[in-house]
Amino acid sequence: MNWRLVAIPITLIPILLIAIQFDIQIDDVLAIGLLPFIGAIVAMMIKLGLQGIKFAYIARKYLGNFDSFFKLIGVRVGSEFIKFTTPMFIGAEFVVIYYLHKKDVKPAKSAWIAIMDIVTEVLAAGLLSIMAGIIALLSGAYLVAAVILATSIVITFLWMVMFFLSSKHTFQVPKALENLAKRFGKEKGANAVDKTNTWMEEVCTMSRENLKTTESKKIFTASFLFSLASWCFYGISFMMIAMGTEFTINAFDSIMAVMGANAIGNLPITIGGSGLAEFGIVAYINNLDPFAFEISEGVVAWDAVIGWRIATYYVPIAITWLLLVKLALNKIPKSQPS
Repeated sequence: MNWRLVAIPITLIPILLIAIQFDIQIDDVLAIGLLPFIGAIVAMMIKLGLQGIKFAYIARKYLGNFDSFFKLIGVRVGSEFIKFTTPMFIGAEFVVIYYLHKKDVKPAKSAWIAIMDIVTEVLAAGLLSIMAGIIALLSGAYLVAAVILATSIVITFLWMVMFFLSSKHTFQVPKALENLAKRFGKEKGANAVDKTNTWMEEVCTMSRENLKTTESKKIFTASFLFSLASWCFYGISFMMIAMGTEFTINAFDSIMAVMGANAIGNLPITIGGSGLAEFGIVAYINNLDPFAFEISEGVVAWDAVIGWRIATYYVPIAITWLLLVKLALNKIPKSQPS
């Protein structure tokens, strides 16, 4: 956890470089106004809240009323802290698996719930990002479109293929990794491989048992709609910030710009997509190279971009960290096995 707290200041470096390059002063960001900031923060918190509701919905559908609905929401929102502080926005699923394990939920069932949560999240984000990439392509922003489409299609395709193949094929640790683990880890490595293979087999068995059922199809559909709504709220957060500047953008374009930026930010280059997401929005809106740091002044309201980043990244980091520590990582009494 400590290294993530150290990582947060590192994410400020791209923001500072942008501010210096384009002469953005603190007064420029403050001039956006309190209400646009609050609007963007509210939109972001609705996004996180919908993610939490979706997770609580999935967990209670498969496990019954084993835990407080609101506590499950808090745990899921808190788990986003891990995604905010790692490259490629991964890690939240491990927090919810850990929490469910503390509640005496079997590892395979915990993993299944986490997978259902993350797959619907990836599918919704992927479809919106692909739509943004197609629009960029039709607008002549070929490099921007290529980066968005390549990232979103690959990530979405891999998750969906793995998810649906798990009902037909039992995955195991690849032989090359197994041999390395046994060679360097000796007996401990072999035991780790055996436990991982057993766990993966159990998850695939659950996939076969659940994916074809009507109930699971309903859960998947409802979860996907929750995810779609949550990403749309994330998208309009930029429109909220832009209202406090001279730059104007409608809700649809805001969603497309943010989801295009989200796809670029998913590249495992920086912590939490810092720098990539900001330039991604500018690149998408202005049909520019997302990695051309010589982007000229005035093409978009840079104070809006920095304000958006503060409202949708740094403020939620503080909130999610508190929920993570107080709920997900806190010692809890174990419930009856599920």
